[in-house]
Amino acid sequence: MEIILNPKYENLRPFLTHIDEHFATGREIHRGRNVLRVVDGPDFPLNVKRYRIPTLPGRIVHTFLRPTKGRRAYYNPLKLRERGIESPEPVAYLAHKRYGLISTTYFVSRQCPYRRTFYEFANADADANADIIRAFARFMARAHIEGILHRDLSPGNILFDRVGDTWHFSLVDTNRMHFGPVGVLQGCANFARLWGPKRFFEILAQEYAAARKADPVLCRAAILTARERYWRRYIRHHHVDYDLEF
Repeated sequence: MEIILNPKYENLRPFLTHIDEHFATGREIHRGRNVLRVVDGPDFPLNVKRYRIPTLPGRIVHTFLRPTKGRRAYYNPLKLRERGIESPEPVAYLAHKRYGLISTTYFVSRQCPYRRTFYEFANADADANADIIRAFARFMARAHIEGILHRDLSPGNILFDRVGDTWHFSLVDTNRMHFGPVGVLQGCANFARLWGPKRFFEILAQEYAAARKADPVLCRAAILTARERYWRRYIRHHHVDYDLEF
């Protein structure tokens, strides 16, 4: 088994060599194509994601040509944290091989203490939550200015909570990232997949524009257009459990 271990957590190497056994007894918090569980580590809880075994062509590609999702999920948060953008601290990437090809892979991080996600804004009163929305807009503006674009910015991939008098945000599921210049319009389009009433996006646009010294009218139009385009396409094939306003 290949192990890429954060040097800070070298003491966890013996524990992580038995990751299959520990994962089997972990508390499941998500099951889809991949499975996410919280595992009790020797010193603190660990967030462990086990990735689905790729198809045979995928196994060949990820063995010889492209890094796996788990490997990207390990290295990308390090880049975010270096630039001052919160993401759970990576602990390790682990990969089994079978017949010389990538098989089961894991990404291990510290468990984020933030208890809330952006799913709660689906039908929420945007004005009553304006302080959170504005703080998030400033957070994302800073990320975009730092050359960070989360390509899967969905409500479940934004964790947040209040720490003292300040709202803190942490980006998760970061295997799909772009690192490089992020223009204002590109940044506006990044919000398209979020949930919330139209007023949520109007507040977001105003604060994002202010943080990026951009035209608020342009930002509002760009965000609402990107949002409508995404969701009209989405609802053709999926059911949505909250009220969409266009």
